[in-house]
Amino acid sequence: MKALINKTVSLLLIILLFGSCVKQVLDKKPVSSFPGEDFYKTPDDAQAGVNGIYNAAQGVFRINFAYWGEARADNVQTAQSGESLTLTQNNLTESAVSANWTGLYTMISRANYAIAYIPNAYPGDPDGGKQLMGQARALRALAYFYLVRVWGDVPLVTEPYTSIEQDIFVSKTNKEQVLDQIETDLGYAVQNCADRFNNNDDRIKFTKGGAYALLAQVYMWRKKYAEAATASKMVLDNSLYTLAASMDDWGKIFTNSYSSESIFEIGYNETQTNSLRVLYAVGSDAMFTPSAKFRSSYEQGDKRIPYVYDTTVATPKAIWKFLGKGVSDEDPSPSRQNIVLIRLADILLLRAEALARTGGTNIAESLSLLNRIRQRAGLPAFETEAAAAARYGDLESAILHERSIELCFEGHRWFDLVRTGKAITTMRPVNGLSDERNLVWPVFVSVLNKNPNLEQSEFYK
Repeated sequence: MKALINKTVSLLLIILLFGSCVKQVLDKKPVSSFPGEDFYKTPDDAQAGVNGIYNAAQGVFRINFAYWGEARADNVQTAQSGESLTLTQNNLTESAVSANWTGLYTMISRANYAIAYIPNAYPGDPDGGKQLMGQARALRALAYFYLVRVWGDVPLVTEPYTSIEQDIFVSKTNKEQVLDQIETDLGYAVQNCADRFNNNDDRIKFTKGGAYALLAQVYMWRKKYAEAATASKMVLDNSLYTLAASMDDWGKIFTNSYSSESIFEIGYNETQTNSLRVLYAVGSDAMFTPSAKFRSSYEQGDKRIPYVYDTTVATPKAIWKFLGKGVSDEDPSPSRQNIVLIRLADILLLRAEALARTGGTNIAESLSLLNRIRQRAGLPAFETEAAAAARYGDLESAILHERSIELCFEGHRWFDLVRTGKAITTMRPVNGLSDERNLVWPVFVSVLNKNPNLEQSEFYK
């Protein structure tokens, strides 16, 4: 009886947590009450349920995209204490703020309700709501992809909690099984998401192109290079996406949002702001600034760099990329720019890498794709694979270097180092990283305390 009472109380707490009022997702009305079976009665209800998932994503990524994707890598440094120092020095503990996965599971919980109950809003129409379910499954895949890359093995939950008979104390699932579920969700999304919305929703909601782009990232993480090449081609062939033509346009990808190069952004506005200014440009030193290693890594004449930080000072105090060239680091106003999670240059370079790794006749196209990014930045093309290898060791390393510069501070560098097996060799001289088990984060202490079936990540036991 005591166990049943404890389980009932825990379920009620989850209902209160996931059913609390949420702010609007930009100008779209989200779910504002517990999103159970009785809520999904009309198509508007179904749309509101999906908006609630996007709303949860706003909270997740407002600062964590940089904590998880940049802070442990070699492109940033910090003069601050707290989380930024913890991460850059690789001193993670179970009390690290970035070790808390609760926000990602809020996304997943809302997605699970939407996926289960959206069909109720379309009685008699078996195809009704599939486009919204595609978005929900893409968002669930996005959340699980971050979970796997940050923590490795994680609990896999794909059904909504509707009964006290369900086990709410879920143990970890092998990461490969979680990745299989991600691929399944994205397989559904690429079939059922809308081709386009013909407005700004093309950039802040999942379309077929966005689902294919995320799938390409997943395939690269799993070293499925042929599959990644296929998925990435679907993105490159999509007329919704074009590379920014000039450096001014390149800068506007991040400062103005909704660019034609953008594939998926987390949307913010004057009311729903994010932490970009805190991360990159406030006070005498931002939370993260360009590392000395990064500042010495780019080629002379690279036209991107003056848009990234102030090159006229010896030690820059801010990163301009998201907030604008010449941004004042004394301006305390909240940042409302969207956070660009996926864009065309990212997928183009992933395709170049996938083709380089498959070799043979694919090398020519790989070089061509790499050179598109280099030449836009004002750098000379590599005429041959040998030319790329002469400068960076091999073609794959040349592409990885290009990703480091082109995608700097966008939340990719750490994941690139891990998936290519270069995290330890790159970071050992910087912060002493030396153990493969240390590549994942610890599980947050309060999460462990609430679930007796969870174990701490091996390195942090």
